[in-house]
Amino acid sequence: AIAAWEAVVPRRDRRFKRSERWPQNLALPVINNLLLLLVAPGAEVAVAIAAQSHGWGLLPALALPMWAQSAAAVVLLDLAVYAQHRVFHVVPALWRMHRVHHADTDFDVTTGVRFHPLEIAVSTAFKCAVIAAIGASPLAVIAFEILLNASSMFEHANGRLAASVDRGLRWIVVTPDMHRVHHSSVIVETNSNFGFNISWWDRLFGTYRAQPAAGHDAMEIGLEIFRNADEVRLDRVLAQPFRSA
Repeated sequence: AIAAWEAVVPRRDRRFKRSERWPQNLALPVINNLLLLLVAPGAEVAVAIAAQSHGWGLLPALALPMWAQSAAAVVLLDLAVYAQHRVFHVVPALWRMHRVHHADTDFDVTTGVRFHPLEIAVSTAFKCAVIAAIGASPLAVIAFEILLNASSMFEHANGRLAASVDRGLRWIVVTPDMHRVHHSSVIVETNSNFGFNISWWDRLFGTYRAQPAAGHDAMEIGLEIFRNADEVRLDRVLAQPFRSA
């Protein structure tokens, strides 16, 4: 649905054709999911089941109704992913993994699933630790992962929203125009708008930036060090964390 939306009413012109970028971008989630199935199938839900069985974590200790625990777990997991995202921009070894996502010189729905397998592994381990610490239920974990994946594709869409709709939505959720700023090649803009689902965290922690300085039509997407046409190849993408700048 998002791919159809951005095809009908695109926000920006593309630098590369879909046929040049999409096979590589879409190969990454296939690789990532196959690796997770082999190495840690259902890891996050398994940790949630263990937490529920043993009464681990903050939320069970509060003795809230199950619906309140689930809602709180989704919000806390979203806050944790925001914090994780900021750390990935600060720690050099983690940035090398995460820059695969930022090296895409176009911004569309497939950017939302373009993550290196190493980043997915680290992120899964981190989320498992958070799930155990807060005592998130299996239902809350599944709901959160559905929201996270859906919002990642939505906020990376090259689809046009009316300005009034965008202004209203971004008080609650991250919109494509809000998140596109984060993919700017200007470093102060790259280090802003870290949220995935809920837009409150950026406002609360001072990382919110409303618009790119150059405007959405003129802003440059991606990283200066990975701009030539060869960088869209899958082998180059997978090797990025191990290559010098």
